[in-house]
Formats: sequence, structure tokens, C-alpha cells
Amino acid sequence: MHIIEKIPKPIIAADAGRHLIARTFNSGFSASRDNFNSISAASDGHIYYILSSDSVEVGGVMYAYNPLTDETTTLGNLTDFCGEQHMQAIPQGKSHVRFYESKGKLYFSTHVGYYEQIDGMDKLPVNAPTGIALYPGGHILAFDLYTKEITDLAMAPEGEGIVSMTMDSDREQIYGISWPKGNFIHYDIKKNDLKNLGQISGNGENGKPGRDFRSLCRSLFVDPRDGSVYFSTAEGDVCAYRPGSAEIQPLKDVNLRLDYLGKYDPARPGSMGYNWRKIFWYTPEQVAYGVHGNSGYLFRFDPMGEKLELIERITSEPSKKSGMFDQFSYGYLGFQLGPDGETIYYLTGGPIYVNGHRLKGNDEIEKGAAKGLENLHLVTYHLPTNHYQDHGPIFYENGDRPLCVNSIAVGRDGNIYTLARITENGHTRTDLICFPDPLKS
Repeated sequence: MHIIEKIPKPIIAADAGRHLIARTFNSGFSASRDNFNSISAASDGHIYYILSSDSVEVGGVMYAYNPLTDETTTLGNLTDFCGEQHMQAIPQGKSHVRFYESKGKLYFSTHVGYYEQIDGMDKLPVNAPTGIALYPGGHILAFDLYTKEITDLAMAPEGEGIVSMTMDSDREQIYGISWPKGNFIHYDIKKNDLKNLGQISGNGENGKPGRDFRSLCRSLFVDPRDGSVYFSTAEGDVCAYRPGSAEIQPLKDVNLRLDYLGKYDPARPGSMGYNWRKIFWYTPEQVAYGVHGNSGYLFRFDPMGEKLELIERITSEPSKKSGMFDQFSYGYLGFQLGPDGETIYYLTGGPIYVNGHRLKGNDEIEKGAAKGLENLHLVTYHLPTNHYQDHGPIFYENGDRPLCVNSIAVGRDGNIYTLARITENGHTRTDLICFPDPLKS
């Protein structure tokens, strides 16, 4: 959970400095909780998103927002999508991945939202509440943009959720990592065949801290030239899965164990270790661009040349000046190439200053969360010109700060969308918010 401290609201006035004002939405799901990744802009112009639930009674819910009509449609509950509404089991609480579009369908996967506290950490329940069955496992789903029908394609092995996913849209292949053990899975849509390639890093987030615990990679990418899939590990290895050989191998000549990214004990919870946080393929240069979570360093990765270069720290301007890591210990997932195909949009943290002093959070925490309160900033980075710009902090009209932001969708309507905490009438929920794209103004 994020730490909420009693500090004054920022002054939102004409002389308050550069900032952005976000509009809030109410999707009608008051029990919604923090979201990670599950929002995307589709080719039909709609913004698709999933609101999560940490309840043992209700699953996450999928929505579509139409910017042209300003209407939000409830598409359904994830547990119902998976045909598990009558199972009396721990529900499909959330999706932890963005939507991938191919041939008129959106592909995504489901994850557990209800946890059990074991060794001081959120774990996949092994002791379900009375009368409730254990979590059955995450599903890979397809949503038809035209018929609005959901197809249940496959199920994760060993009753695990799916914490990360990517898709080779041209070859119709889906790849993912299960949680908490970290099995690498490969689903062939054309053959309707699911393969489990086994665990990728220690015992994943099911391991014992100090021994075989390893934070799992939250972002994978496909090199479209040969269909190879790449992901990172907490130890700093960059691994490749080549579907033709059905093997996973760490690359020999490149890794993320770089001094500028910081020093980490991969067996210790509380950070993503040496994992990259988010990454995407950039066709013009035939490379991938990614960001490391804690340090906020943007990097360029050439998979065939096995070369990784740090570019610059793309944290907010106040973060750069402070010289400190940001408050969210895992880093931020709101990192995406914009519609122009050239500009990175990044929602990141920025320190808060009260009476001239930087608001300090906890020195360390035992799980991925915020060490303290921070502002939300929009940073853009134009790849062809290497132009970095911090567009300032983002606030609601009432002066509140959007909290726990780990997703982004850049709409064709000139707005940027994300999912954030909203407090109204003393109740806090997570819901859709948007603000104008400053590059379109």
C-alpha cells in the first residue's frame, strides 16, 4: 500500500508553476483497487481498461470508454469471462498486463487479486477462507472488438496467475510469466497449444527472502524479425526464448548489472532488483527501448548485437536535481511509445517539497510499494532528437494528487489516460483519469 501522509495540498493557481490538471471518472466500481498495466487505446478509438479487486467475493471488471461520446461501457467481470462464476473459488481479481491487438481482437490475461500474508508478503493463498476454493489459475482471453464476445483461450499452469505477457501479433503467439513461481509460458493461438517452459529465476516471488526469492520481470518484448522473446531477471541477466528451439538462454555478452542502475540483492524483496521495469520494440532502429525501475535510466538494447547502452535518466526534473531514487520501489509501468511512433510517454514520480525540504519516505520496505508520498509527473522523450521534457506534476481539480499510477494509454483524441487512486466523500477507489496531451496543445 502507498503511504499517505498529512501534508498540505499544492496550490493550483495561475502562478503555481508548470502543471497538468486531470479529469476523474467514476466507472461505478467502488471496490476497485490499485492497477498495473491494464489499460490500452485500441484501433476503434476506445480506451479499454480493467479495474482490480482484492476481494474474495468479486473479481475485476473490464470497461471501455468512448472519447467521442464520453460514455463508459461495462463489458463484464473477469471471473465470468473465465467461466468460473459458479466455482465458489478465489476470483480473477485483476489483469496485470496491457491489451495486445491483432486481427480485430484484444488479447490479455488475468491474475489473482486476493492474497494471503506469508512471511510478511502478499502471496498466492494456500489457505482459502472457509467455503472458498483456492485460486484456479490465470487465463489468457481474447475480446472481439466487433462482436464484443470473450473467448477463453488457455489457463496458466499450477494454479498461478499471469503477471506479465507480450504478443507476437504477426505470428499469433503469446508469451507470459506466471506468478508467484515464475514459469515461462508460450501459447500458440493457431494451434491452441500451451507450453510451460519452467521457472526462470530462483523460486520467483514464492521463494524465501534471502534464499531463493526473486522478483519477476513485468515486461517482455518480441523481436519481430525472428520472433525471439526477451525478458530480464532479478540477477540482471537478459534472457532469450527462441520458439524454434523451445529453449530459454541468458545472453552471454550483455546484462543489467551496471553500476549506474544501483546495487541490489536479488534474493531480497522490496525492489525489482536488476530487472528492467518496462520495455518496447522500436522498429525504426531495430532495437528495444526500456527503463530501469529504481534508477529511472532509459536504455537502448540491441538483441542481435547483444549490446545495451544507457541513454539518460528520464525521471522527473525534481528527481534528477535531488539525486535520489523515487519513492515507488519497483519503478513505474506507465512507459509507452506514443501514436507518432517516435515519442516515449512516461508517468513517473517526483519529490514533494514542504517549506523547502524534500519530503522523505521510509528508507526501505519489504515489498514493492511506495516508501512515501510523491507527485506524479509526465515526461516525454523524442527518440529521433533525444529531446527530454518534464511537463510538470499532475493534479486533480481539487488539488489532490493521483496516487499509485502504473499504467498509461495515449489516446488518438489528444488525451492521456491512466488509472489512479481517487478520494471522494471520504472513500478511496482506483478509477480512470485523463489529462490533455501537452504535445498536442
